[in-house]
Amino acid sequence: MLRKLTGDPACKNGTCPTLWITEAGTGYIVQGRVVDDPEHLAQLGLPAGESAVFVPAEVLEAYFRADR
Repeated sequence: MLRKLTGDPACKNGTCPTLWITEAGTGYIVQGRVVDDPEHLAQLGLPAGESAVFVPAEVLEAYFRADR
């Protein structure tokens, strides 16, 4: 089970960039747009089985500003 921590405040359809935490609190899931820019991917040097997503700064900033 995942718990939503924060999402894009400008989201209109409910399927926007979002930060989730696992039920056990052992990790995070980041929902965002797939990074497909060849230059960015080359700089990341991702190993097999990993991918990268872009998340607007507002999503993470909202989480860190929130009272928890």
